Formats: sequence, C-alpha cells, structure tokens
Amino acid sequence: MAFDVDAVRAQIPALKSGTARFDAPGGTQTPQPVIDAITDALANPLANRGRTTEGERNAEAIVTAAREALADLLGARPRGIVFGRSATQLVYDLSRTLARTWDTGDEVVVSRLDHDANIRPWIQAADAVGATVRWADFDPATGELHPEHIEAVLSARTRLVAVTAASNLIGTRPDVPAIAALAHRAGALLHVDAVHYASHAAVDLTALGADTLVCSPYKFLGPHLGVLASSPELLETLRPDKLAPSTDVVPERFELGTLPYELLAGARAAVDFLAGLAPEASGTRRERLEAAFTAIEGHEDILRARIERGLADIRGLTVYSRAARRTPTLLFRVDGRESAAVSAHLAEHGVDAPAGTFYAAEAARRLGLAAVGGVRVGLAPYTSIEDVDRLLEALGSIRP
Repeated sequence: MAFDVDAVRAQIPALKSGTARFDAPGGTQTPQPVIDAITDALANPLANRGRTTEGERNAEAIVTAAREALADLLGARPRGIVFGRSATQLVYDLSRTLARTWDTGDEVVVSRLDHDANIRPWIQAADAVGATVRWADFDPATGELHPEHIEAVLSARTRLVAVTAASNLIGTRPDVPAIAALAHRAGALLHVDAVHYASHAAVDLTALGADTLVCSPYKFLGPHLGVLASSPELLETLRPDKLAPSTDVVPERFELGTLPYELLAGARAAVDFLAGLAPEASGTRRERLEAAFTAIEGHEDILRARIERGLADIRGLTVYSRAARRTPTLLFRVDGRESAAVSAHLAEHGVDAPAGTFYAAEAARRLGLAAVGGVRVGLAPYTSIEDVDRLLEALGSIRP
C-alpha cells in the first residue's frame, strides 16, 4: 500500500521550520487536526462530566470518544482504558496497587533492555513489600532479548513480569507473545511497556498476551498524556488509592482528579489521523489502523535501510541497533567524538538527532555506554528521503 509522506508532512505545521527531525522517539510533532481538536475542546463549554448542561455533555462525549479511539488503537475495550498524566505515572500507580497483593519472598522480573519507567517503579514497589526483584538480561552483542532470557529467571514465586515491546534506545522488539506464555505458565501477570512500540506497529493487547500495557499519545502524533490498557475484569480486582467521594467504577477508579479533556480530544484526533494514513483502506477504525501501520512500517523500513547503508560507509561509526526485529530506531557512536558533540554538529546542519541514554540506563550500561551515551536517530511517519539524505550528508562531513 502506497504511503504519501508529502501529504502527512503538509498537515504538520512544525515541519515548516525545515529541520530534518529524527527526535520522534522522544516525542513526535503534532498534526493540525490534533491541534484543532484540542482548540475546539477548549473553545466550547466544558464542565465536570454529566448529562445536564452543555459543558457536562461535551466533557462526557470527549471522554467516551477518547476511550473508544484508544481501545481501537490498542486492541482493547473502552472500559479497559485508563488515562493518566504520563505512562510513568500510570506504571507507578499500577505497581503500588499490585504490590498490595504480593508477599515477602514473591518475585518480580524486570529486563535490562527496558526504559527505567518499566524498571524502577517495580523495584521500588517490590522493596516496599519485601518482594524480590530478578533481572532478565539481554545480549549486548546482538541487542536481543529472547524468551529464554526471561524463562531463566521465572519461578513459582514470580508474580509479575515487566518487559518492553520495543526498546526506546536500540529498537529491539522482543517476542512478547512468547514471553507472555512463559509468564502466564508461571502464574504471573505480564506488564508491557508499549510506549515506543505503539509509534511503529499496530498494538493488540490480546495478541501480545499483555495483562496490562501502557503507551503515550505524544509518541504517535498526539498530546502529552499516558494511557493504560487492560481488561475490565482485571481492573475490577485492583483497589488503587483514591479519594473517598470519587467513583469506584472501572476505569474511573484509577483516574485521579478531573481528566484533561482537551488532551483527550487531541488523543482521539491523533488516532483518527493515524487511521487515515492508508486512504485506500476501509472498514472499522481498527481495520483502518492496521492498514495504516502496515503502510507506515513499509515506509519506515525503506528509510531505515537507506540510513543503515549510509552509516555503514562512515568510518569509525558503531551502530548498536542490531536485533533481527526492531523499530526504525538507530543508536550509534562516532569514534573519537563525544555523542553530544556529534548531535550539536548535526543540529548546525539542520538535523535534530539527540544524544544521551534516554532513560534506558540499564541498557546503556549493558552496552558500555552509561558514561558516554549515543546519538539516536528515530523515524516517524513524516520522515522523508530528503531528511535521511541530509542526515547522512551531515554525518559524512564529520572529520576525525
């Protein structure tokens, strides 16, 4: 299915600056329809949700539409969609809630491949109740996290496995369904960090085998907030801290305070924008999203291959994104150059590609990059061949 990158770019005002942007893993640029949806929500009457006044009805309609849209995006049900300030906040809330069901000697498995937001909350929750944390390693030579790496640290005492669906640092996409099968066989829940993954592939909560999953709309053309997806049945069994007068209905029992209606309107618009990126597709929004992500993956794979060929021709450049299945996310270092200096050089040439460890502290340490970090190049649906060529030209101008 053809992908019209020019049509996408025409709807994103920030790209008019002319900069070639490879910073999408840290947050994408915003399409005009998303901006308009946020503006429209704020320009019309809003109030606490209800059915009596216009403002109440507007708020109710925004929340309902946002839950339906994110459910379609994540292969979930609307009653299983929880909104929060960020994915990090939602994982902290979830970890503290689940920890109440753990006993001393129970075990939690975390992965060294993960962003710290899918490591530290689980470690801290386990420490608070006397549970044990067990670490699943990955192969630094290949960047692979195989199911057997998880299996090696499972036991009859494992209560939860936390794993990423795609590394935000090097792009590795572990076999999450196989990991889910292992976790469930051990009697554990599986929590999946899909923040990076949801930017590049169609997410299906059931197919992944995830019991809980988080993502962030600002990583896929939407506004800044977090989303947790689960089954309503699982959410019904959990008792989070909440205010006494607030509802105990699922999913609202997990949402603290009044929701940011304008951001929810923007998140719904982002999902609809994504669903429209395969204009030849028809059917339900979910079906159109699946077609769109197929087209997006095809577009991004072509550009990724072009970048990889170009990087291979640059002497003294080491690429750490090596897994067989990975997102279009490339981490590299240039011999004899600080990564921050390489990033600054690229910026001088109109290319945004940040340097650092990007909160993947354990993965960076395992790769030997804890002290120096790397330069990360991440693609988005709006990345063009011209962007790629400018990146490669700017990198080629670095002198030893």
